[in-house]
Amino acid sequence: MKLGMIGAGKLGRTIVDGLIAGEYLTPQDVLATVRHQRSADRIHQRSPGIAVELNNRRAIAEAEILVLSVKPRVLPVVLDEIAACPNPDRLVISTAASVPLSLFTEKLGPDAAVVRAMPNTPCRVREGMTVLSRGDSVTDAQMDKALTIFSAVGRTMELEERHMDAVTALSASGVAFIYVVLEALAEGGVKEGLPRDVATELVAQTCLGAARMALETGQHPAVLKDEVTTPAGCTIDGLLALESGGLRVTLINAVVEATRRAGGLM
Repeated sequence: MKLGMIGAGKLGRTIVDGLIAGEYLTPQDVLATVRHQRSADRIHQRSPGIAVELNNRRAIAEAEILVLSVKPRVLPVVLDEIAACPNPDRLVISTAASVPLSLFTEKLGPDAAVVRAMPNTPCRVREGMTVLSRGDSVTDAQMDKALTIFSAVGRTMELEERHMDAVTALSASGVAFIYVVLEALAEGGVKEGLPRDVATELVAQTCLGAARMALETGQHPAVLKDEVTTPAGCTIDGLLALESGGLRVTLINAVVEATRRAGGLM
């Protein structure tokens, strides 16, 4: 397939790199667009075979799949360009946060095949989480292609669009919440005498291992927590301190507030 990456910034380049590394595509299958020549030069240095343009015309005209990795404020202009070059077989995938599928229907027409995607920054290390919602005109085959694109940089999941604000809060903004927890735990290690780099590595690997345990065992986090919490041990004392500090409620409120804000970005 011919993939057009409209806006090959950090996320766009990450997706393209993942697809090429995973041999889903060759560099010659990719048409990328950027705003500045220095960005085009960087892409050429990393992947010489990729065609890079400073405007969107060629990618829109030739690509079977367009990934729109642009800011929400730029999206209406890009959609006008796409509408001016109709292609009934084209699949459009948008990563613009909080932009509803209804805008694409308004701009491109009810028959346009559009998928809304919400990736997160760990896609950069191919441990991302991307949730996708399909428009009414998207076929199962097209949805499989959309899921394949993001599976090159992590896990994927399909959900109804009504869940996307919560997804934005939980898996996109949630990365920042985890970094705060990671930093705070490392500070605790420093307080108890560990060098900062040692404490950070210990916590980061602990977070990674705990997440993998949850994903691969499929067990409820409470069950996994109880496996660590022995009677009269040190873990239960630490958990008591977390409960006393309101960590659980604070994290829930963080997701609720971020969901509310995600719904009002447009």
